[in-house]
Amino acid sequence: MKKACTLWLLGSAAIAAMPLTAWAQAPEYPITIVAPGTGPYSFPPGYRTPWDQIQIMVKEKMSPNLFVLHGSEGLDAGHPDGSGGRVMVLFGPDGVLMVDTQNRQVAEKTLAAIRTFTDGPIKLLVNTHVHSDHTGANAFFARQGAVIFSQEDLRMQISRSRVRPDGQPAPGPDPASIPVATYSYDPARPGEPALTFRMNGETVDFIPMMPSHTSGDTVVRFREADVIYIEDFYRNFGYPFADQGNGGSIQGMLDAIDLIVRLAGPNTTLVPGHGTLVKKEDLLLYRGMIVDIMANVKALHDRGQTLDQVLAASLTAPYEATTQGDTERSRNRFITAVYDEVPGLPPIVDGRRTMPPRR
Repeated sequence: MKKACTLWLLGSAAIAAMPLTAWAQAPEYPITIVAPGTGPYSFPPGYRTPWDQIQIMVKEKMSPNLFVLHGSEGLDAGHPDGSGGRVMVLFGPDGVLMVDTQNRQVAEKTLAAIRTFTDGPIKLLVNTHVHSDHTGANAFFARQGAVIFSQEDLRMQISRSRVRPDGQPAPGPDPASIPVATYSYDPARPGEPALTFRMNGETVDFIPMMPSHTSGDTVVRFREADVIYIEDFYRNFGYPFADQGNGGSIQGMLDAIDLIVRLAGPNTTLVPGHGTLVKKEDLLLYRGMIVDIMANVKALHDRGQTLDQVLAASLTAPYEATTQGDTERSRNRFITAVYDEVPGLPPIVDGRRTMPPRR
């Protein structure tokens, strides 16, 4: 922990040295240049993502100097509406801040897309959560000069040793991919930024979240643009996904959504990692769907129904007409996670929650 704190101070010092600049906001933002795909999509058995065909492009402009990058639609089976996760880029005389990095396979294309609108140095990078479509190109951008920030738990997740399916040790992570400036969620101060700084005319907040989508989530607020990057707490392509293997939970997602609703103003634009840009009212409807499904799953569980019986009950039927990317896999993953949590969640220990294996 002492090392993490030292690195954190080094990162803070680098930010403090940045000059303050002014940037006039324009009323026509946000501007959507390329809307996310809506499908339907189908992929044959054994399909492999053709990374060479995927393009990274500016898809939304949130302000004159806050752009959103995303990948081509229809090519990534995991995220067919837009390949990988969104990358936000704040740019100007103070250099470049990136929020997430996309997949490693498209790192060079992501940098090339950034270079279409700024030649500024890549100075700062914050990871919103551990998944590879958000952190895969960390090492690449660290070598471009980025200081990487994240929750401490995310740093630990990236750093931990891995095992191949055959039981043999897998290669360790590239040291350059590991965040060097870290912070943690404080349950006594929910919604409080771990770090606030001025850059390119924006006031930026890194706000750590409770264990929710994963156990190391961060949302990023841009105050002047009135934008919050909410990563994967909302998706309107498929159903909610909580990564229980990395400390997430559906209940934690619900808690995080409630916190984001508190943070957002009436006109705040919420930028999810996948899907369309939304407002607070969209998030409240999404919350209502989660609460409804949780209550119905619990009722069936309490009557003694098995997981297979609950999956067969078509609990998502009222939402299927309005849920893009409604697939059996997405439905079943969501319902299974809710069912697993009905008996109660294990406690949070050292900043994370570990779900027991299903019997």
